[in-house]
Amino acid sequence: MTPKICIIDDDKIYQFTTKKIISNAGIAGEVLVFSDAENALSFFQSELENTSTLPDIIFLDINMPFMDGWQFLEAMEPLLSKFLKQIQIYLVSSSVDEADTERAAKIPYVSGYIFKPFTKEKLLDSLAHLQS
Repeated sequence: MTPKICIIDDDKIYQFTTKKIISNAGIAGEVLVFSDAENALSFFQSELENTSTLPDIIFLDINMPFMDGWQFLEAMEPLLSKFLKQIQIYLVSSSVDEADTERAAKIPYVSGYIFKPFTKEKLLDSLAHLQS
């Protein structure tokens, strides 16, 4: 199975490098990219039952303007049970604040917390959890 990956991050350079890491890792699946969480949320609301367009895994930045990663998670929570497939969500941040990692650990539908910079090893580790 080739995973469909979603990146939600306002940093264009991060988007580019993450797509490059995914490509260099030999993962040829589709990569959805959203520069803001509001657009991503609209997509998920409109594609609720469309398993072919929904990603298998989301890499979500915490610090974004307008709607941050935490607000996105709150808005996504009621949708998660309506999806016809399970989607793993990883928070990705340059923040090393323990409050953030502790907050993430308390959210049952967050699969993990990845510290930037994003690397091939971190990608493969998160995908290994997807297979299990």
